[in-house]
Amino acid sequence: MFKIEYIWRDLLDRVIEEKKPEFTITELSKKYSLSTSVVNHALYPLRQLNIVKIGKFSSKVVDWERLLYFWATRRNLKKDIVYFTFSPLPVYDREGLMPEDVVPTAYTAFRYFFKKTPADYDHIYFYSNNIENVSKRFPKRKNPPNIFILKPDSYLKKLKKVSLSQLFVDLWNLPEWYAKDFCEATLLEIRKRLNI
Repeated sequence: MFKIEYIWRDLLDRVIEEKKPEFTITELSKKYSLSTSVVNHALYPLRQLNIVKIGKFSSKVVDWERLLYFWATRRNLKKDIVYFTFSPLPVYDREGLMPEDVVPTAYTAFRYFFKKTPADYDHIYFYSNNIENVSKRFPKRKNPPNIFILKPDSYLKKLKKVSLSQLFVDLWNLPEWYAKDFCEATLLEIRKRLNI
């Protein structure tokens, strides 16, 4: 994930998770140890599209949904895949056998969050820094993969779970036919949380 994506995720999490759309450039700069010029670079296209309003002392996200789609169309999930393999086990067994230090995303995360799924699924995606732990349980096989491990960024490692915005963005970037159903269901859950 690019550093500017930390800013987009943070802004979305403020709105969706905390219901606080206000922010300052200095605050974001300190939080992620980024220069204010990098933060401004991340905010520039959002200003152009009227997604955020930048003020002298405080700024605000004014269109979270456009920001969600903006990030989704720029995320490159494929480049974060660090390991993939196949397992003949049923999907819930594969999920249950994952090491403790993984962070679920996509279909698995949706099921964990909401205790339901909008469609059946077979592929599973997890963030992990410890590929050895995963590969011991799920060694490399030649079949078409159904287990995918992604490299987490340092802030995701601290949180130990994906936010709803990251869940949506990750789902948006997946090729499986059922990803669309999960995307739409995630957006509905976000709207419910925001009472829309």
